[in-house]
Amino acid sequence: MVSTDELMNAMLARAPVLRRLGYKVRVDITDLDESVLLDATGGQLDIRPALPTEETDTVLRLSAADLGKLMAGRLNPMLAFSTGRLRVEGSKGVALKLANLLDED
Repeated sequence: MVSTDELMNAMLARAPVLRRLGYKVRVDITDLDESVLLDATGGQLDIRPALPTEETDTVLRLSAADLGKLMAGRLNPMLAFSTGRLRVEGSKGVALKLANLLDED
C-alpha cells in the first residue's frame, strides 16, 4: 500500500505543473483516513497533511492507490471521475483545471 508521505512526494515531483493551479485543494485519501492539502494560491506550492475540516476550494476523495496512479499519469482524471473512483466536492471547475494540468505531461 502507498503511504501518505509517498503520495505527497509524488505531488511535489509534479510541483512545476501543480503550482499553476492557483487554488486550494484537499485530497481525502479514503482508505488511509488521511487528508493532504495542495495549496497553490501564493505562487508557490505547499503540500502538507491537512485536517478534514480545512477550508478549500475543492475536495477530492479517492483511494491511495488511485491517487498514486493519478500522480504517475497511469490513471486519467476524467476516467477516474466518470467511473466513481474519484469523487469531487466543491468547485468542479477547479477539479477540471487540476485534471487538465495533470494531463499535460
